[in-house]
Amino acid sequence: MSLSIQHLAAVDLGSNSFRMLVGKAAEHPHGAQIYPLDSLREPVRLGAGLDANKNLTEESQQRALATLARFGERLRQFQPERVRAVATNAVRVAKNAHAFLERAQQALGFPIEVIAGREEARLVYIGAAHSVAPAAGNRLVVDIGGGSTEFIIGQGHEPRMMESLYIGCVSMSRDFFPGGLVDEQRMKSAELAARREVQIIAREFRKAGWTNAVGSSGTARALADILTGNQLNPPGQSLGITRIGLRELRKLYARAGDLGALKLAGLKPDRVPVAAGGLAIMLAIFEELGIREMEATDAGLRLGVLYDLLGREQQHDMRELTVQQFMQRYGVDARQAARVESLALTLFLQLHPQAGTAEQQTLRWAAQLHEVGLSISHSAYHKHSAYIVANADMPGFSRSEQASMADMVLCHGGKLKKLGSLDELNLDLRAVLALRLAVLLARNRRDVNVDGLRLLPGNGKAGLQGVTMLADPTWLRGSPLTQFSLEQEVAEWQRSGVQLTLQAAPVA
Repeated sequence: MSLSIQHLAAVDLGSNSFRMLVGKAAEHPHGAQIYPLDSLREPVRLGAGLDANKNLTEESQQRALATLARFGERLRQFQPERVRAVATNAVRVAKNAHAFLERAQQALGFPIEVIAGREEARLVYIGAAHSVAPAAGNRLVVDIGGGSTEFIIGQGHEPRMMESLYIGCVSMSRDFFPGGLVDEQRMKSAELAARREVQIIAREFRKAGWTNAVGSSGTARALADILTGNQLNPPGQSLGITRIGLRELRKLYARAGDLGALKLAGLKPDRVPVAAGGLAIMLAIFEELGIREMEATDAGLRLGVLYDLLGREQQHDMRELTVQQFMQRYGVDARQAARVESLALTLFLQLHPQAGTAEQQTLRWAAQLHEVGLSISHSAYHKHSAYIVANADMPGFSRSEQASMADMVLCHGGKLKKLGSLDELNLDLRAVLALRLAVLLARNRRDVNVDGLRLLPGNGKAGLQGVTMLADPTWLRGSPLTQFSLEQEVAEWQRSGVQLTLQAAPVA
């Protein structure tokens, strides 16, 4: 399809605001370019709706659901593969996130991914880097969100160092400036708290260095507007954010007592509740990282999501690169991984001929990564593999995608009694069976001819109940170890309550 007519959409469930961006992808001499067509923003403040037990209150959920329903109406004509919705810190930390996401996805009409902090940082950098002029050397991008702040150093459009800290304008304002109250002592306490967090990464980032700094999204853009609108930056510095300007703004805030009574050009009413928290964090960043001035851009996570989505459309999927990098890092036998992948897909499609791309991808990646745990220990390596896949930073993957792969990897070996503790709603048992059989058949780490084996799909439990493994008698007689292993596999599934049978008969 021509890129000139390709429309994509991103939805960002931020801790402060929910945003939607619709863009058009078009050809450009230096690659594809995304041009924004439509955007919506609503200050939901989901992060402020976390109660003392880290549960999202019903009131905050209702605000979120109403907003998502409005976004959903705008996106109603989009194909699912052209929309990507991501949730950040507030949903990451919420204990009732699973229940909220079920309602949220129904309201929006599209799946919602919860992304980890470093994945958020990666997407932020991609969006910011595409919205500002090219710069030689390293670029620092900082994104102050509602519940977390992302720090990235990269070159061109490629992020190199990524960190995410649990400080955000919503949480900082809630903890230090309740009700908009602000004075010298509150400002000082908030700054010190933020500086203590930034110190964790300051040394490493300052060592890497950068030639220009960019602040992305809401807080940075709002600060730039206030500093410019009230002429707080030094003469000759009319745009962006400066250390001098931030210090001048700090004086105004500290003297105000109540931000609601402070009239400043560029300070929009909907940002007043989080303004002091955002300023305290930005001051801490400038002081700890030694920044004098910073460019501001509206772009960030949403535009980064669109570019990442476009990359998937053009077969430049970051997830594929991540899997290959993990295989290299953990010394995976690439030939064996490819062998298991091919076998698993062949068997899976026998059980599930209508399997979609996403279902096949999850199985492919699980097969490629199923032996990463061998780098730790051969004993119970499937557990080590699953732990790595579940907990490592995997650029391009959402948390739910990692969890699904990790469950599949965990189940590729060992007993199946573990199934009872896994989320079977998101785990396709047909893919689990296909992966287990592929590993079993490729045990001797040589190419395998499986023309003598065919799987006949059953029903129930995602089509797994009543599956028959049809094996050619001649093939079985020539493979006594394989026959013994298949019989053991049948017994293992039957112990877990699944009626799997092995039948010796000619394979058509």
